[in-house]
Amino acid sequence: MTDLLTSMQAALGLPTTPIPFTAEGALPSAFDVTGLACASIAVAGQATAELIQQQTGRLPPVEVDRRLASFWFSTSLRPIGWSVPPMWDPVAGDYATADGWIRLHTNAPHHRLAAEKVLGACRDRDDMASKVAGWNKLELEQAVVDAGGCAAEMRSWPAWQAHPQGMAVNAEPLVHLAESVDPRPGLWLGSVARPLAGLKVLDLTRVLAGPIASRFLAGLGADVLRIDPPTWNEPGVVPEVTLGKRCARLDLHRPDDRTTFEALLSDADILLHGYRADALERLGYSAEARRQMAPGLIDVSLNAYGWSGPWQHRRGFDSLVQMSSGIAEAGMGWKPSDKPTPLPVQALDHGTGYLMAASAIVLLSRRLEKGHGGSARLSLARTAKLLIEHGPGISTTLPAETPDDQGLLVEQTPWGPAHRLQVPLKITGSPLQWAYGASELGAHRAHW
Repeated sequence: MTDLLTSMQAALGLPTTPIPFTAEGALPSAFDVTGLACASIAVAGQATAELIQQQTGRLPPVEVDRRLASFWFSTSLRPIGWSVPPMWDPVAGDYATADGWIRLHTNAPHHRLAAEKVLGACRDRDDMASKVAGWNKLELEQAVVDAGGCAAEMRSWPAWQAHPQGMAVNAEPLVHLAESVDPRPGLWLGSVARPLAGLKVLDLTRVLAGPIASRFLAGLGADVLRIDPPTWNEPGVVPEVTLGKRCARLDLHRPDDRTTFEALLSDADILLHGYRADALERLGYSAEARRQMAPGLIDVSLNAYGWSGPWQHRRGFDSLVQMSSGIAEAGMGWKPSDKPTPLPVQALDHGTGYLMAASAIVLLSRRLEKGHGGSARLSLARTAKLLIEHGPGISTTLPAETPDDQGLLVEQTPWGPAHRLQVPLKITGSPLQWAYGASELGAHRAHW
C-alpha cells in the first residue's frame, strides 16, 4: 500500500511523505484494491493540503480510513425505502467462446445494438451465450468493436505485456502532466474550509472515473457543472456520482448549444473529459481550440486504453480493461474459479478518478504560483498496470458495515431520502461537504 502511495506521489510531483491509514480490513481480491483505494484518496487529499500550505503557510494533516475508503470504492449511498436501478444491462457480462472468454459491455443502448448487429437480437443471457459460444474470442472482440460496440477478450498479464497496446501502456507515465504557455493570473478565492471555492469545473465525463473526480472537487467547494448529451442516462450510478453537482444537457451538434458550451468553457477554470481520445477533436474542440477558448485552462482528460498505441481511440470501461490487462484472468487462479474473476469493485475507475482530482489540484497550485494553466492525461489501463505490479491483495476481510447508519445525515434526492456514508478522507480544517444532494441528469440549466 505504501508503494502504491509513493508511486502516485512521484507521478504528481508531490512530496513522498507517509500518510496514515486508520481502521482495519481489506476488500478480498487477487490485488490490493483497498490499498489502491487508500492511496488514491490519500494523494487527492495530499494535493489539497499542499494547496492550502501554498496559500496559507500551514500544512494540514491528512489521514484515510481504510474501511470507509473500501466502501466508497463501491457505493457511498444507502437509500431509505427505495433502490438504485441495476448497474448492468441484463445481457452485459462474461461469456464463454469456442476458445476462451469475452466480456460484452451493453449498458448503453447503442452498445447493445452494436453487439446484436454482430450476434443477432438476443432475448436474454442464455440466448446471448448460445450465440457467443461458436465464436473465436479475438474475432468476436474485433467484430463488436468494428460495429461500434464494446468488448474485451480475457487475456493473461503476460499476453497483455506482449500485446502492442499493452506495450504502449507500459511506456506511458501514470499521469502525464504538462504546463501551458497561456497566462492565467489569479488569486486564490478559496479558504481553508472550502479550498476550491470560486472555481468553475466543467465536467464532460460519464461513468465512472471522471464523475468520481468532479464529485471530489465539488466536496472541496468547486462549482461543478456536468454536461450530458440529450438522451444519455446512466441510472445505476447517477445517485452515487452527481452529489454536489448541477447537471445540464447540451447537444454539441446544434449551433445554439455549441455557442452555450463555448461560453461555459471560456469561463471554466477546470475541464474534465473522458471521451475517447479523438472525440472532442471530431467535434471541433481540439486541445489547441480549447486552449484558445480558455487560455490558462486546467485540462484533465481520461481514456480507457492509453494515449498511444493501436487502441488509443478504442471504447472501453473498467470491466473491459480488467479483462484485457490480465486482472480477471489472475482472479480465476486466486479464487479459484473456472470463470473470469474481476476485482470486487470498479477499482480502476475509482482510483483513476481520485488521481484525476489530484492532478487538477496540483495543476491549480502551479497556476496560482506561476500564472498559467496545464493539462493532465490518465488512463484506466495505466492504473491497472500500477495495481498489478504492486502485488497481491491482503487476505483479511473487511468488517461488516454498521447496518443502522447511526449519526449520518439524511440526503434528500429526487428518488427519495438516503444516507451518505462518512467520508474516508480527513483533512484537518477542510472537511469534504457538498452544497447539493445528488440530482438527475439534465435537472439544471447550462450556465454558471
